[in-house]
Amino acid sequence: MKTWLSYVRSSLFYSLSVFWIWIIGMQWISFMDFTWYEETKSIVLLGITFAAAVEMLLPFKRVYRLVLECAAVLYIIHRELVRYWVYMPSGAMANRIQQYIENLSPYIWIALAALILMLLSAVLVSTKRRILVFSGMNVIAFCILDSFTVVDLWREVAWTVFAALGWLVSEHLRRFQSRVPTGWRGLRKYPLKISIHAAVLFAVIFVVGVNMPTVSPLLTDPYTAWVESSGGSSKTRDVSGELAVVKKSSTSGYSRNDNHLGGTFDFDYSPVMTVKSDKRSYWRGETRHVYSGSGWSDPGAGSGYKEVDAGSALLSRDIAAAGETETMEQTVTMLNDNVYPVLFGAFHITEIKQIDKADSGRILWEGSQSTLHWNSDSKYPKMYTIVSELPIIPEDEIRGETFKDLYGNEKLDEDYLQIPKDFPKRTRDLAEQVTSTAQTPYEKIGLLQNYLINNFKYTNQPDLSKKNSGDFVDGFLFEVKEGYCDYFSTSMVMMARSLHIPARWVKGYVPGQQQMDSDTMQKLGGDLPDSGIYTVTNADAHSWAEVYFGSYGWVPVEATPGFNMPLLTHKTDSKPVTAPQEEKKPKPDVQKEEVVGTPGKNTGLSGTAVAGISVLIIALLAAYSAWLFRIPLRFHLVGVRKGQKLTADQKVIVMTERWINILKRKRIFRNSHETLRESVNRWNKEMPALSPPLKQLLMLFERAKYSPESVSEEEWRSVNAYSRELRTALKEMENTAA
Repeated sequence: MKTWLSYVRSSLFYSLSVFWIWIIGMQWISFMDFTWYEETKSIVLLGITFAAAVEMLLPFKRVYRLVLECAAVLYIIHRELVRYWVYMPSGAMANRIQQYIENLSPYIWIALAALILMLLSAVLVSTKRRILVFSGMNVIAFCILDSFTVVDLWREVAWTVFAALGWLVSEHLRRFQSRVPTGWRGLRKYPLKISIHAAVLFAVIFVVGVNMPTVSPLLTDPYTAWVESSGGSSKTRDVSGELAVVKKSSTSGYSRNDNHLGGTFDFDYSPVMTVKSDKRSYWRGETRHVYSGSGWSDPGAGSGYKEVDAGSALLSRDIAAAGETETMEQTVTMLNDNVYPVLFGAFHITEIKQIDKADSGRILWEGSQSTLHWNSDSKYPKMYTIVSELPIIPEDEIRGETFKDLYGNEKLDEDYLQIPKDFPKRTRDLAEQVTSTAQTPYEKIGLLQNYLINNFKYTNQPDLSKKNSGDFVDGFLFEVKEGYCDYFSTSMVMMARSLHIPARWVKGYVPGQQQMDSDTMQKLGGDLPDSGIYTVTNADAHSWAEVYFGSYGWVPVEATPGFNMPLLTHKTDSKPVTAPQEEKKPKPDVQKEEVVGTPGKNTGLSGTAVAGISVLIIALLAAYSAWLFRIPLRFHLVGVRKGQKLTADQKVIVMTERWINILKRKRIFRNSHETLRESVNRWNKEMPALSPPLKQLLMLFERAKYSPESVSEEEWRSVNAYSRELRTALKEMENTAA
């Protein structure tokens, strides 16, 4: 224990440096939130937190600490990859080790890089000048990223400045200790006073930083001013490689990063493509099946790809199971230069009839998801024609199929039943409650769909201040209760899975606006045919659910209010389960591009927590201020009672009462029959150590009370100095007696 305490004392300032660096590192993790997968963020966060604790608390040699930290990183990677379903170890120990090694990259390199950066910073940044340069570089980097990206990084800057000030205070105290050891020992006698002043400084920064209102900048940097003018282009590439408009908030469009759903967005009506088709349909992109609690991922992507080309038969087990289908041809013409990861088309795609491949890009077919992937970052096909087989759903037949009828004769793919271990129980209970009257999977899906459509509001600006739950679906269903397609589709999938019904999340585009001149529309009387050319914009990006019904295959399910998914059924007059009654259709839904720091994102402390901490800090500041200015406040209160401002003589008399009370608290009493002079003379004889300050205090009192000469302002202020001498003499006397 003594060894540990000695290490903690000797490494105090190094530990403080590690702590401040850890705070700055947390801000970079916050910024990388929209780029990293959820498991990557968790691995880095846990890794540097564990390393910081080891550096501050364990009295080992540095090399031993480093070995322990690296071992911990390896364990954390394994734990988090299993937790986020990146891989599931199975088989003998040798097989498990091989599986672990295969999944180490790139997580191991990111985690070790973060660890090394933190440790090197703690060792190398050891002077005031280096601290200023290091902190300044971080602040400048955040400011540049704030200006040149859609990310709002004010809080990250505030926390970095907070850490920099703390680091400078720590370095100042370290230098003071090394230069004036005796003075440092004296300084340690007043830890409360030093701590209070530092706490006041940090508290002010915290309150101002976290409560700074969001306002438009008074000055705009030259780059932003240029791109927002008519002479500049406001397009840049986002983290996925797609073109995005540089705005203060996220905009609608087809995004690759689905790890963090939620937030708010603005509609972007810039065109994406036209689709010439003989039927109206949703233009399907790709699917996701692993839900983390905050978003979707597909860790197995790429494992089942097969390279294909125009004319290739696209075989899929989904199509084989789907039964009766109807053929549909679509010609897609792109209207922008974006590079998308997939080729869009109606579900199920069975053939690439023609494609304009201007470069060496490859087409990869993923049969398990019925998805066509485009493998090129440089150029996207300008035009392609594909053929789809649309499933015809035997609604009356499937409605009566029980769980045993649908799933009893096959082993279900667990990927489509995956639920996080910490998935909230109340969400499972809600799904059970909503579907309690249904007997078959089809009926249960219909009840879930109707519940979501009829009980939740569609909006692209949900009020996320209501969200406290750590789970995206749970927060939507019980707290926010409003949102756009991502909220509804994800809730649909996860509530279905909680009922043991296989489901997956899909994203793509709604049909778009059909091109037709006004004369033709008048002739048709508003009853437009399905065939024609549809113009699709970024605002048409959308997400929905697909539910697996055994031998009937995957059936798309639309759970977002106001959207109508066209499906084929045997009964032409019946409404398919996935086509809610379309009343007043809202603006087209979107697949938002989530970025850290955007409005509504639940980062760090909640609004309630920030408000509570701010109120507490303000109350403590008020109490500290009252204590710090207790003497002027006392003068003011006495002056209010007397009806006039106190003179210097009156202030001396008030201060006399104060030092008499100090003696009284030390059990040194004044007899009722004694004058103050008689009491002071007695105390001087009984306690000679108190004589010098007592004589000075008595002289000032008698002069203020009885002398015709008034006490000057400078003289009455000396009462404080003599009172401090009196307290010091009392303390020394107590120590001698002890």
